[in-house]
Amino acid sequence: MLDRPLHLPCGAVLKNRIAKAAMSDDLGDGRGGPTDAQRRLYGLWADGGAALSLVGEVQIGPWAPENYGNLILEPLQNEENFRALSAAATANDTHFWAQLGHAGALAVPVSGPAKAPSALDVSGIHAVEMTAEEIEALPAAYAQAAVNARTVGFTGVEVHAAHGFLLNQFLSPLFNRRTDRWGGSPERRARLLIDIIAAVRASVGPDFPVAVKINATDQLAGGMEAPEALDLVAMIDRTEIDLIDISGGAYFPGAAPASDGTRSGPYFVDFARSARARTGKPLMTAGGFKRRAEAERALSSGAVDMVGLARPLALNPALPEIWLKKSGEDPVFPRFSSTPPGGVTAWYTERLRRLGSDGTADDAGTIEEALVQVEHRKAANAILWQEHFRTGS
Repeated sequence: MLDRPLHLPCGAVLKNRIAKAAMSDDLGDGRGGPTDAQRRLYGLWADGGAALSLVGEVQIGPWAPENYGNLILEPLQNEENFRALSAAATANDTHFWAQLGHAGALAVPVSGPAKAPSALDVSGIHAVEMTAEEIEALPAAYAQAAVNARTVGFTGVEVHAAHGFLLNQFLSPLFNRRTDRWGGSPERRARLLIDIIAAVRASVGPDFPVAVKINATDQLAGGMEAPEALDLVAMIDRTEIDLIDISGGAYFPGAAPASDGTRSGPYFVDFARSARARTGKPLMTAGGFKRRAEAERALSSGAVDMVGLARPLALNPALPEIWLKKSGEDPVFPRFSSTPPGGVTAWYTERLRRLGSDGTADDAGTIEEALVQVEHRKAANAILWQEHFRTGS
């Protein structure tokens, strides 16, 4: 199953069933543009045999980034660098999609307070409620970012509605306490997402892949759980979406990120199997795929049509090519003597940087060293981002 092409509803074809799942690689230039390291890294993944490579957290504007190392597609700057990135990432017949995002309450500071569906002040996170006018402007903002993505060589986009960011906040009964047309019932909480999907599709035309990423569970008490997520799948089924990417968890205090889960094996295949009864759209899931046999079983069972790999491809960018040989070995995951909060994610982030720098990462350092490097880069990029976008230069 791994080597079979996947035909999407829009007519595009993915050459096999392995995707490089979206990760926040933190490799932008601090002003929303790509870097040489990013270009080299995505070139490695293209050469490594994956059918699809997703860039995580590509922002629809500069006002609500998840990280100061994110890319920005509106306003479109650094077109030459974006085209160079796309050229490298689409080598070897690889699809290259931008994950369109808005961090909402989880945005790092730029200018003024963060914006969210409802006001929030908890565990150091402060956000003010979005106005109706701000919400009404979002579908057009996502649509313009999608048009710009196509302009600079991306071959598809994914609307990010998972992991506790803005659109997931609208979907969640925990964070969306609005009483207007965007709050209350599950259908009203999903209204913004459905409108955005429609706007993006209208902007890019019928032949350009448009995916959506949703949570199977927010892993937060009072958040969205599987029954409501399955109803959301049924609502998305009525749109012109090409792929539903299933994940889970949120980056809020008290929520365990899916990538730090303790379950053995893939995390969301069971949910995908239930979702199969609610949609005819292609399904993808990432998280917990560590062995080729697990990916093959998920595909062969019919639960999913695509498997996403993230950390395994940070360990070995050529893993898809190895797995497609059917006898290829599985990656060996590192063991850490200590795992401070955010440490494992920082270690993988630093490994991506080293891969992009020189194509190797034989010495990725310790978790403690990675945390220092990531925080240093964040502080430096924060200055660049805030100076650049506060002045409008």
